[in-house]
Amino acid sequence: MKMNWLLPEYIQDMLPDEAWRIEGLRREVLELFRRSGYQLVVPPLLEYAESLLINDSQDMDLRSFKLVDQLSGRTLALRADITPQVARIDAHLLNRQGVTRLCYAGSVLHTQPAGLMRTREPLQIGAELYGHSGVESDLEVQRLMLQALALIGVEGVHLDLGHVGVFRALARRAAFSHELEAALFSALQSKDVPTLRTLVKELPQEVQTALLALPQLYGGVEVIDRARTALPAYPEVTESLNELEQAAAHLKTLARDVGIDLAELRGYHYHSGMVFAVYHAESHDAIALGGRYDDVGKSFGRARPATGFSMDLRQLHGLLIKRVPPKAVHAPYRQDTALDAAINNLREQGEIVVVDLLGKSEYHSELNCDRELVLRDSKWVVVEMKN
Repeated sequence: MKMNWLLPEYIQDMLPDEAWRIEGLRREVLELFRRSGYQLVVPPLLEYAESLLINDSQDMDLRSFKLVDQLSGRTLALRADITPQVARIDAHLLNRQGVTRLCYAGSVLHTQPAGLMRTREPLQIGAELYGHSGVESDLEVQRLMLQALALIGVEGVHLDLGHVGVFRALARRAAFSHELEAALFSALQSKDVPTLRTLVKELPQEVQTALLALPQLYGGVEVIDRARTALPAYPEVTESLNELEQAAAHLKTLARDVGIDLAELRGYHYHSGMVFAVYHAESHDAIALGGRYDDVGKSFGRARPATGFSMDLRQLHGLLIKRVPPKAVHAPYRQDTALDAAINNLREQGEIVVVDLLGKSEYHSELNCDRELVLRDSKWVVVEMKN
């Protein structure tokens, strides 16, 4: 028998309690963004594939559903990330010269789940800042991210900071081949020291020593001081460490603790500076991700400094304490102007009022009501509902 009600794996409906609460989270976070000067944009779910697969990102290519456009014959993709779309809007449509702050909220689709027990249809919400290349804008978006998490009730988080500028500086000095760079990237990400030792044998001694030190340079903020000793004092490395030190000091009051990981190269071909992630004890995966990506605008003909972050509201909802949905007021179905006025008055006060169209007591529990409108002395009043 064909079961038409089944959904694909890692695709789920949102039922009323979850859907209403997630909608409330979306509104709260977007209001925080609005008050912080971020303007809302709503990109389309579908675009030409090349617009979404910027910087030849193999990871994004594998995560994206694709199809052929019957109108143009070109390949379309369902977005797996909204950030490239927002970068396109900034670079090509708004075309502003100064600082631009944009925010968004919408569904994205992944060919594979991003982590254990994750949906393939995250509800992504985030903020991006364009037109400023200094650490001040990195700090602004990181602070905004942590404020958003605290606002919706996600507390006790760990903030992890990294900086791809360190590895990039070493790559430039040693002039890695594309193949070696990719192999070193993979070994550093997995902290595979034996493989790393093999890969660095032919490199200058200073670069060898630095690359072998990177997998050990993770932990608390004290890692920054260790890194100043272990790594060569290239200007780019010093600048990267200074930025990490400033961020850790600036954000320590907004997170339970702050960690440093100089082998964290997540999104290396996408990001260009500081990268950051937020973790929570109840989640196997990062609950918020972000970083600087100054090179992305080139894909749209106008490079702009950029930094931002994104979160999945469906993932965040799973971290919140379950709550009992608010009870409603039961109202009978009747052609009565006084009753209509009473219902409208209650709704204007924020009450949920459910009109019982069937009028059958056996279905009352499905209406989730704990009070009812009854007619007493020619007036409609609210009383406790009898079981």
